[in-house]
Amino acid sequence: MSNSFPPVEEQLTIIRRGVEKIVPEDELAKKLQHSRDTNTPLRIKYGIDPTGIDVHLGHTVPLRKIRQFQELGHKAVIIIGNYTAMVGDPSGRDEARATRLTEEQIEANAVDYLNQIGKVIDIESAEVHRNGGWFSKMTFAEILHLCGRVTVAQLLTRDDFAKRYREEKPIYLHECLYPVMQAWDSVEIQADVELGGTEQLYSLMLARDLQAQRKLNQQIAVMSPILVGTDGRQRMGKSLGNYIGISEEPFEMIKKFMQLPDDVMRMYFELLTDIPLEEVGQILGGHPKDAKQKLGATVVDQYHEAGQGNAAVERWEAEIGSRSSLPQDIPEVELASSELEDGALPGYLLLVKLGLQSSNGEARRLIKGGGGKTGEEKTVINDPNTKITVEDGMLVWAGKKKFCRVKLV
Repeated sequence: MSNSFPPVEEQLTIIRRGVEKIVPEDELAKKLQHSRDTNTPLRIKYGIDPTGIDVHLGHTVPLRKIRQFQELGHKAVIIIGNYTAMVGDPSGRDEARATRLTEEQIEANAVDYLNQIGKVIDIESAEVHRNGGWFSKMTFAEILHLCGRVTVAQLLTRDDFAKRYREEKPIYLHECLYPVMQAWDSVEIQADVELGGTEQLYSLMLARDLQAQRKLNQQIAVMSPILVGTDGRQRMGKSLGNYIGISEEPFEMIKKFMQLPDDVMRMYFELLTDIPLEEVGQILGGHPKDAKQKLGATVVDQYHEAGQGNAAVERWEAEIGSRSSLPQDIPEVELASSELEDGALPGYLLLVKLGLQSSNGEARRLIKGGGGKTGEEKTVINDPNTKITVEDGMLVWAGKKKFCRVKLV
């Protein structure tokens, strides 16, 4: 039987790129070698709760790793957490989720999510499971038996639970089931490798324990770093307005890439492209603007038709880059002079009154992330409470996509 897998070291070189931690790392080479010796693909697990996600570049980091495993000949196994979504992932949160989705909402989101991730991975060759397929069939006795494998002390080693416990914030019993359910998914589909972030280490390791109890091969955790957003500081997220969505128009994506801080460029190249790292070093050794254009065009072409990246770059050069020109068709928004306080408003309130942000909190977060600007030179509003003198015809910006010209009335 001919072998369809590349040599182990070649696979490891690809897998290790853009990975923060592999636990336990020494077992990965052994699994890959056994896979190659037996010509059997490894089962690569990635789970997602369909809670209404618009896929952005932060989501694509583990998805691109799945695609790499697929290209190496391994089997992608996608878990749609239609039952874990009812619980809500407590990872990285210091309070319980206030609302729960219905089964109908979850299923609609799942279909939408699968359509989106099909732009990143080969969804046709992947296995797709909804974990309600096994959890809905469990009796209460079986659930009790599963819970009996995990102690409360173990659960409280999780940073999010430990923090809430110290601060005397509620930890609901159903939340404690989430990591157990995520780990049990690995038992059900007999995962060899699970992809996730470092904040999920507890659940990924719990899966190894449960697999061992069932005398199954134990999975290896391959954990990716968190992609920072376009502000260069905080985790990429839609609520922070610092994201680049893979379904956005190419020109909108390029505009965001061109606003990236220089110091995040290496991370973006490593996590979001397949450009060899030696070549990345050469690109970054040149002018930052050229590097951002190369990065943006490369990423855009991954999610749109080939050539649209370069076309968007050329448009950016014509409208913005080469002559610092302003966007076409700038909307004009009326603002009553009577709403001003001595001719000025706090920066956050200005964005809200102009309709550029929907709430005071959203406006404050945007400004703290460097997204609030005024004038043709895009002067940054450094603090949400900074008083901005409002003049007729003044330009106001909220991020890269929202802007208007003030018309005082």
